[in-house]
Amino acid sequence: MDYYGLMPRFTPTLLLIALLACGLGANAQTPDIKSSSPVSSALDGELFYEILLGELNARDGETGAAYALLLDAARKSNDSRLFQRAVDVALQARSGESALAAARAWRQALPASREANRYVLQILIGLNRIGETLEPLKREVATANPKEQAGTIASIARYFARAADKKLAARTVEHALTDYLSSPALGASAWTTIGRMRLEAGDSTAALDAARKAQAMDPKDDGPVLLALSMMNRESPQAEVIVKKYLEGQAQTEIRMEYARALLDAQRYAEAAAQIQIVTTEKPDHPQAWLIKGALELQKGQTVAAESAFRRYVELAPKKDAGAAHSESNRGLVQALLSLAQIAEQKKDFSQAEAWLKRIDSPEDRFTAQMRRASLLARQGKLEEARKLIRSQPEKTPEDARLKIVAEAQLLREAKQYLGAFNLLSDASARAPDDFDLLYDMAMVAEKLDKLDEMERLLRRVIAGRPDSPHAYNALGFSLAERNMRLPEARQLILKALAFAPNDPFITDSLGWLEFRSGNLAQAQLILEGAFKVRPDAEIAGHLGEVLWLLGQREQALNIWKQGVKIDAENETLLETLKRLRVKL
Repeated sequence: MDYYGLMPRFTPTLLLIALLACGLGANAQTPDIKSSSPVSSALDGELFYEILLGELNARDGETGAAYALLLDAARKSNDSRLFQRAVDVALQARSGESALAAARAWRQALPASREANRYVLQILIGLNRIGETLEPLKREVATANPKEQAGTIASIARYFARAADKKLAARTVEHALTDYLSSPALGASAWTTIGRMRLEAGDSTAALDAARKAQAMDPKDDGPVLLALSMMNRESPQAEVIVKKYLEGQAQTEIRMEYARALLDAQRYAEAAAQIQIVTTEKPDHPQAWLIKGALELQKGQTVAAESAFRRYVELAPKKDAGAAHSESNRGLVQALLSLAQIAEQKKDFSQAEAWLKRIDSPEDRFTAQMRRASLLARQGKLEEARKLIRSQPEKTPEDARLKIVAEAQLLREAKQYLGAFNLLSDASARAPDDFDLLYDMAMVAEKLDKLDEMERLLRRVIAGRPDSPHAYNALGFSLAERNMRLPEARQLILKALAFAPNDPFITDSLGWLEFRSGNLAQAQLILEGAFKVRPDAEIAGHLGEVLWLLGQREQALNIWKQGVKIDAENETLLETLKRLRVKL
């Protein structure tokens, strides 16, 4: 073939040639800049132009010819870069079999190359030939640096993340790691990886057994604990034993934080607070712990403690990274500033609330800050000014327009202008009839207007459109229980809501109130106390206090109501209860 008539202009796609010219082949040496003697290269003229022609074909989309030329050049030179280039060309052409052939040729030519073996492994997984991965898996671990073997084993699960046959993948990995299961240095990593593979295959019982064995091999290893934490979210209560055992020793702070987050996800707020307290005591400069502590204290109505925690977070939070506006630290800072503004607003210190909001300067969060400013204006009796502020906000997306409607309706609801809020939401719903969130909000306002038939009609539309969403079931069931009518139907609705959200304290509150309306005061007390323990809330406090009051437990009732007032002194349910029962705190 006449290669000499194919000389192209030098382009970026041909940079590989420049690299190869510096020394190609298994025997090529790195030039010594202090030496004036020439360096031998395996790149002769014919090989040079074979590579060049291969690159030209690749550039022009002739991937079959490019692959053949580059693989032939790789075999002649035994150069890993050319083998890799041949593999990449085949992958770009979506020819998995050709890529596998090139990778295997690469590994055969350079048996010590971990990169070649890794390509073989990943391509086999991509081709869903899981049964053939056993040998490259074993080689991947065996050829790793002894200091890196534990990490290599730990990374295996990621390779199989997209494997179609998870059970076969789990069995293959377990077989590959058999020789390491009793190793004092590698046993914990091996069992943890096997546990992750079993979990992905849907066998949580076997995964838990692997996690236990991993912890037995090395109680200080964090791998089994992280595996157990991921299983806590899958309703494997026994996994928590592994976590607690680890925390008894010298636990890493981040592991304790992950445990606290898992407890928060499970709505076990008191236990999460206990873990966060340990972190803030042992590591008082850990910003995220203070942020979570502030949120938990605010939820309990402990505004002084919450404000202190949020202020501490603001002091410790990393400086804003302009190039990462949505980073975790930036989001945390916005959350803290919004919470501090909320606390100041509750204290009617509107100037301080505005000062906190002014510190939110990122374009991504400015919309949220402006909504809070509107709320401040409305709280000061400047409702029309607040509405104008909301309406003046730019709409970058359709969601922004929707949020403006919802925010303005919320202002009207808080000002008890229910008809205006209903009309606003109704107009928006007419333009977006399938927006079930708008329909739900309309239903809640319809109830305030005593349009109970309209409320029920709207909620049933939401249920029909979102049959797996618990909130409409709960709202309709609670409304019936509140009016002491159709109680069997109310029970069915609330239990349906609980089936979708079994740990939701507000739905649990609805069930407790239903028991109260049904005359089951002892059962109502038990349920409402459980709801209030999970989520101290002013409305739940109103219900629980009334049940205790009617049971003759007056001191307990007063104590619960006082806690409710501390959480939210303006809660309508709580205030109406105190007024109806003629109770002064």
